[in-house]
Amino acid sequence: MRPQRRLLYPTLAGLLAAALLLLMMTQATPRLAPPDESGTLRVASRNAATTYYLNRHPQAVGPEHDLIQRFAAAQGWRVEWELFETTAEVLAALEGGEVHLAAAGLTHLPSRDARFARGPAHTEIVEQLVCHRDDRPLPRRVSELAEVEVRVTAASSYSERLRSLVNAHTGFRFREDPRNTETLLAAVAEQDVECTVADSNIVRMTRRHFPHLEVALNLTAGEPLGWYLPDDQTALAAQARQWMASAAGETARAAMRQRYYSHIGEFDFVDLRALNRRIDERLPRFLELFLAAEARTGMPADLLAALAYQESHWDPAAVSPTGVRGIMMLTRNTAASLGVDNRLDPAAAIDGGARYLADRHRRLPDSIPEPDRTYLALASYNIGRGHLLDARELARELGKDPDSWADMKEVLPLKADRRYYPRTRYGYARGYEPVHYVDRIRNYLDVIGAALDAERSPPGTATPSRTGILEGPAPAG
Repeated sequence: MRPQRRLLYPTLAGLLAAALLLLMMTQATPRLAPPDESGTLRVASRNAATTYYLNRHPQAVGPEHDLIQRFAAAQGWRVEWELFETTAEVLAALEGGEVHLAAAGLTHLPSRDARFARGPAHTEIVEQLVCHRDDRPLPRRVSELAEVEVRVTAASSYSERLRSLVNAHTGFRFREDPRNTETLLAAVAEQDVECTVADSNIVRMTRRHFPHLEVALNLTAGEPLGWYLPDDQTALAAQARQWMASAAGETARAAMRQRYYSHIGEFDFVDLRALNRRIDERLPRFLELFLAAEARTGMPADLLAALAYQESHWDPAAVSPTGVRGIMMLTRNTAASLGVDNRLDPAAAIDGGARYLADRHRRLPDSIPEPDRTYLALASYNIGRGHLLDARELARELGKDPDSWADMKEVLPLKADRRYYPRTRYGYARGYEPVHYVDRIRNYLDVIGAALDAERSPPGTATPSRTGILEGPAPAG
């Protein structure tokens, strides 16, 4: 008897199951619920001074951080941050639908516009070729690029820029590198890499730590940095653009520029080279004294060190023609009021200067937020409390905010203007001096704070970027 053959015909249930399995295998990752539904905005960024980083408290700060927080607050959303090392990783998270938005110092490019929904722009930058100033001759024209080795972070706007030059200029080659832009700039400073490309805002911040970096040439005339969103988030992209173009968005951008960039003046190679050298050679002699003063007064050690550098370049025997002296350059009367008998004794001077700054800080109204409160205390340290109070009253008369350092930077110089100072209680003062004084201290603070963070970190551990902002003193004790 012949065995009966079994014919395997697919059943309807089997076909449906196979189709469902195929659909599940090919279906893209489910889209995140819109923040209007979930109440949460998921954002991809990089840990860097121009984007997002943790300060000394630690608190999250940074230019992109502040803009995103204000945008989300205006919509009533909370923010969840996803941090990545490189631009390539940020874009991969965006393309994979892991986040609603990328805010990572991204240049708006046609190639990215084709892949993602374009969000609002917020900062204008120039892409710059950066080399070590001791490497001569540096390329000063695009036609000279074939003579140098250039490495740039992979999948970046810099790669696109340089590819166009490869096509146009025979002999020029560049290499993509998995490291981020800040790490490549450090490698150029150490002369491990000949040249790299970076956005001008990154270069401005980084050169203060590595003064031997030099901008060889600008590769662009100006391009916008801004946000990107997945291509299915066009409604959210439009919502973000509308907010950034509003009065609230303009206020947020102005606050961001004031907080992170306004104190960074023209690059001074000699000054910053000297600062970085003295951080190694002089600061270690006084670091324990600054830390002890922080413990007693609540004034941060890096702030006190920056103040002392501005006053004396950490020279405990410094004497000025006007009679102020010591590492904190105290006047005779101020020293006497603080019980400092010997202004040339660094321990006594640092302790006295810290207590004096803490007093300036404490006597300001509680309504003044940080970091403005600390900037005003520094101005008071420099010009005197009476003149600062005059300027605050003048600010009120002029419709300015006396609690805002941005407004007070405009009002303080009026203490030297004959149209204004005669009607103030304490009269004439060189009010432009505390403005420059505070800006220089903020600039020094960025460099010193980053150096101290690196010094305190255990070997082999990564230190968060610290080049940005003072968030205010730690509590005393």
